[in-house]
Amino acid sequence: MTNKRIKTIVLDDIEANKQKKQEEKSKYEQALEKYNTEVDDNAIKEAVRTLIGSKVAENDNTEVKKFLLGSVELTSLHTTDTEEGILAMTEKVNKFSETFPTLPHVAAICVYPVFTELVSNSLEVDGVEITNVCGNFPSSQSRMEVKVAETSLAIQDGATNVDIVMPVGKFLSGDYEGVSDDINELKQACGDVPMKVILETCDLENLSNVKKAALLSMYAGADYIKTSTGKEKAGATPEGVYVMCQAIKEYYEQTGIQIGIKPAGGINTVMDAVILYTIVKEVLGEKWLTNYWFRLGTSRLTNLLVSEIIGKETKWF
Repeated sequence: MTNKRIKTIVLDDIEANKQKKQEEKSKYEQALEKYNTEVDDNAIKEAVRTLIGSKVAENDNTEVKKFLLGSVELTSLHTTDTEEGILAMTEKVNKFSETFPTLPHVAAICVYPVFTELVSNSLEVDGVEITNVCGNFPSSQSRMEVKVAETSLAIQDGATNVDIVMPVGKFLSGDYEGVSDDINELKQACGDVPMKVILETCDLENLSNVKKAALLSMYAGADYIKTSTGKEKAGATPEGVYVMCQAIKEYYEQTGIQIGIKPAGGINTVMDAVILYTIVKEVLGEKWLTNYWFRLGTSRLTNLLVSEIIGKETKWF
């Protein structure tokens, strides 16, 4: 056998092995290879610092604050929640426009599934969604059958949005196929009901992982990606939201599919919200600046926004 023939056989074997390894990768791992997921944390911090310094001031105005108020998912996710408390919150949403006729209503009420039927039967305002946290929120650590059942029952009771938590433990173990399969199964349970996937960014160790988690979630069926449960050590950060927006933009350019974003947790001031709005505006653009594609998960921010808009302190919610 000639050296040329031997070389050809060796090259063919190498190519065959490459093909085999590629086929052994999950479709989600292959999808990740279309993107640059190596993110420099320090570079992102600098980019965000520059963006805040140059762009936030122009968005610190009443019209933006009204938009932010209309993007709020008014949230109550406490161990101490009662039917009386959730009903009172819903009634405040019902009566808000009577007291503040020039202001937009909130985008959604976000509660545990046990309260869904109560909210569905009590909510009188058109255009306010009912968001449920499902899939064994906030840990996502339960059998898939339990997660699917909870999600399906929530929708049956009237949930019009569903928020689930990405299985963070599987992600940190490198089981990207398992992560994606879990998300996809819950999306199948949701059907046409929009599903937000909570990445729990504070547990993902670095911004490269935030980008990978965002992309995996979108390929697995997420309609939105969300930063946090609000139950861990930290919530939304400007840097995490910036990277999530980059992932959404690149995914949109690759697939043509628009994905929403929901910062949640740790949004303590109006300026926090204005900064997040600015990041979404600058990275994703005007197409995302609607209260469908941009949501804020918060409880305390709502009163702060109303107070700043009307020029006096209020504690309506």
